[in-house]
Amino acid sequence: MNQFVWIDIGVKDLDRAVNFYRHVLNNDLSIEEYEGFKFAVFAHEGADVAGCLVPKADFVPLPDSTLIYLNVDGRMAEACELVEQKGGKLLQPPHAIGPHGERALILDSEGNHLALHSTLSNEN
Repeated sequence: MNQFVWIDIGVKDLDRAVNFYRHVLNNDLSIEEYEGFKFAVFAHEGADVAGCLVPKADFVPLPDSTLIYLNVDGRMAEACELVEQKGGKLLQPPHAIGPHGERALILDSEGNHLALHSTLSNEN
């Protein structure tokens, strides 16, 4: 059983954030609306751990005290290039994290501090 079941990532500009995550994660987010509230859900199946982008009027970016790892397996180099092309910032290039693969630290288009993760190392 997964200990983590869902993640809400706060954003200032929903459309900008959807564009960023669609490209960097190669994930088709769906824009949904419930009781007049619009948000974007990451594509997922069944009991996959997933999440959504939630626009907030009083948005404050996620600091580095909590680090969410996002899966870019087999696409680390491409994903890192897309981070900056889509309005984010590469804070730390891909680096090994022992037997757990590699990660890169980024700021997303909204200023949230996150990690990209791949179990495949030495990608070209």
